[in-house]
Parts: sequence; structure tokens; C-alpha cells
Amino acid sequence: MSDRDIDLIDDLRSQTTETTWLEFKTNQGDGEKIGKLVSALSNAARLEGKESAFLVWGIEDQSHDVVGTTFDPFSKTIGSQVFELWLRNKLSPAPAFEFRAVNHPGGRLILLEIPAPTMAPTAFESVAYIRVGSATPKLTDDPYRYQALIEKMRPYTWENGNAATYQTASEVLELLDYPSYFSLTKQELPSSPEGILEKLEGERLITKDVGGRWNVLNLGAILFARNLDEFSQSLSRKAVRFVRYDGADRTATVTHRQDGKRGYACGFSGLLSYINGLLPQNEYIGEALRETHPLFPQLSIRELVANALIHQDMTITGAGPLIELFADRMEITNPGRPLVAIDRMIDQPPRSRNEALASLMRRMGMCEEQGSGLDKVFSEVEMFQLPAPLLKAGDASMQVVLYGPRTFSEMSPEERVRACYFHSVLKFMAGDRMRNTSLCERFGIASKNAAQASAVIKKALEENFIKYADEDHPRAGYYPWWA
Repeated sequence: MSDRDIDLIDDLRSQTTETTWLEFKTNQGDGEKIGKLVSALSNAARLEGKESAFLVWGIEDQSHDVVGTTFDPFSKTIGSQVFELWLRNKLSPAPAFEFRAVNHPGGRLILLEIPAPTMAPTAFESVAYIRVGSATPKLTDDPYRYQALIEKMRPYTWENGNAATYQTASEVLELLDYPSYFSLTKQELPSSPEGILEKLEGERLITKDVGGRWNVLNLGAILFARNLDEFSQSLSRKAVRFVRYDGADRTATVTHRQDGKRGYACGFSGLLSYINGLLPQNEYIGEALRETHPLFPQLSIRELVANALIHQDMTITGAGPLIELFADRMEITNPGRPLVAIDRMIDQPPRSRNEALASLMRRMGMCEEQGSGLDKVFSEVEMFQLPAPLLKAGDASMQVVLYGPRTFSEMSPEERVRACYFHSVLKFMAGDRMRNTSLCERFGIASKNAAQASAVIKKALEENFIKYADEDHPRAGYYPWWA
């Protein structure tokens, strides 16, 4: 990274004046002053829309000439502690700062790169500071800047972080499957590398770095990486994993395993084709003919996989979307608790932690343009008279279980009530009411056995999943509990 550091320092020196997120020093070594300055620069960087602040030793403050420095943070101690550890312990939340020695042609420099805060203002000894001109007041003494900083931190998203830095144009084009981007967004492929990079930058997939180089953003990498292993382990672990078992539980033999390498967008079609090629077939009796369909509806798989990619918590390291295919069901799991209650996921607008990713995937036609797509999943499940999908929220994950065919008699009481509830939701969303006859149709119950549907409705009422649409006229139909 030494070449980048030299380019970076020269870029910083080219600033006409010292900015609030940049400070030049010669030999300043006072720990308390450095700590307050780190806090102030970090907070100022977020206010100015920068991802990092910089403190450079060995540059003259006024002229920006390289004069070299005797300051050595690597050998400096305070008490019995190494200076860097002492400083890290004094800062909260401790930014992942890094001291780097730079052998600039003009002399030895020390570069401190300080990340801007993402969750709370950076504080030194529990006090947050801010940079105002050459002064370093307490952040709380400036209510306007304090409130502005809080507002600036709210829209921070994982997608805007760097997946790779200081890449040449050719390296960026090697890392990203840019033809897929232009194909999926239905744009003509530019005739020059410059035109390609300009489009990718406009989409916020890459950004300019120093020295004429580029940074690949997390959004660009996770969607269009040719090989996610070319990036950090935290990013490569976000690849989709698929496992097929030769049985109904995880003790069964694994017959197929696929650890994804490609980005979500450029690998999406291939992933779905791979999954659909392994699905068992089920015979469905249509209005006139027997038809063969995959065990699980393909549209449902598409929507549920897309939802798992979009709504996962990217900040949970070491875990990515997992798709498991069993003999009788498919389980799709993604890291992160859902932001919407699981019993309201069909009728309420989706909330995503990754809005830029969600927006681009919808533009590329990989999931529903409006809503979560779950209404279509449940509608298709009803059409094939399958058990209602099970939505489960864990401590740090979300899971959807898609079941294969089972007759009404084979469903458990809990599965019947769940199907009844979601049927009432779909009817309500269509401006209708669930009735005994509609539930019979949903379960494939003959009219002469309508009492079976009545028993399910009774249990759903007792468990408060549904309610009467009209208390004075119980036969008028039913609404979901929240309607």
C-alpha cells in the first residue's frame, strides 16, 4: 500500500487549505491532544460526507511542504502501554484507525487514517469533539453540528463501504462482471473502458480513489463480483450456499453442495437454474389434464431467494444466505432478524437494511418491483394447495420453510391454522373476506366435508389469528386479527 499512501498524501497536500477532516503536524506527540484531535477529525469527516479523516505528521502546516518527522507512534508509550493501544482504549466507539509510516520522496512521514463514525460520534475519554477551523471544541458545545452529525450517521449503509481500494481501471474490470450489469439493466455496453467506469461510478458500484485509481464498493462487489474470493473474507462469506440432502433432515447424505463464488446479480440466473434442475417433480391435476410441476413453485423460489439476498444483515460477519433442499421441503435462511413482524410480512411494505441493493435488484427484474413478493409466494402456494410456508425469526437470522405437497389430512393442526391465517390475509388484501367455502377451496376439501374447514376456522379464532368481519353476522366472513 506504500504507493497508494504516497499518492494519498500528495492528494491531501494538494488541498488548498487544511479542511476540518485533515490536519498536518510536524512532531506533535502529546497523547491527550492527539486523542482529542482524532475524535474531532473523525466526527468532522462524517459531517463532510467523507469516509475517513487524516492526520499526517511531517508536513508543514501552511506550505504543505514535506519536512519529515521524528514522531514515532510505534515506539511511543504512555505509562506501560504502547501508544496505539492506549489511544484505542481511550476512544469510543473505537474506530479502526491505523498508523502507517510512509517513505515519501521528500522525507519520512506518519499517516493516521481515521474512519468516520457510523453508529455514534467518536469520543475521547467519553467526550466527543468536533473541528471548527483550527479549534477543537466539545461536540455538545455546538448543538447545530451535533444534530447534523447524528443525521449524517443515520443514512450510513454497508453498501457504501469499500470492498477493494486503489485498483487500476483494468483491475476493476477484471474484478467485476460489468457485461452482466449492462445486460441486466438493459443498457448498451460502452465502447471504451472510460465509458464503462463512468457508468459503474454513476451507479455507485465504484468510486474514485487517489492517484487515478478506483475503489470497488461493497454494492458493486456483492452484486457483480466475478469471484467473491478475490475480496475480503467477510465479503466472500456472504456468498450463497446451497445444500441438497437425500432425506428429510441434516443427518441424511449430502448429495449436492454449491458454494457460490459469483456476485448475487451476475450469478442469480445460474443459481436458480441449478436449484430448479435438482427439484423433484410433482403431478398436479389441472382442470382437464394431469400436469407435471417441480415439487416447489419456481416463482416462489425466485422471490424467496431474492428476499434472502436483499433483506439480510450484511454487518453480521461469517454468515451468508443458505438454501437447503430436503426430500419434503426447502429452507432458505439469511443472517439478521427481520425488520417487520413475520405475521405482517405479506401486507406491510418491506423494510430493507440494504436499500441500494434492493432497488438495483428490482430494476434488474430479480424480484417484485413493489412489496416483498411474499403475496405472490403465498398465492402460488395456495394454487398448488401446498402447506403455507413457515416464517421463522431467530436471534440473528430469518428463515422461510417452503413445504412440498401434503393433503389436508397430512397437515398438522398448526399448519392448518397457519394456512387459514395467511388465506385470510390474501383475501383481505384483495378486498374480500375469507369464508368457509374459500378455505375449503384453498385446502382442496370437498363441499360435503366443509365441517373440516369450520374446525380450522374455529381453532384460528380461538388462537386469535383471525376475527369475525362482522361480529353481528358471523357468517359474513373473517378478517386477519389486525384488520
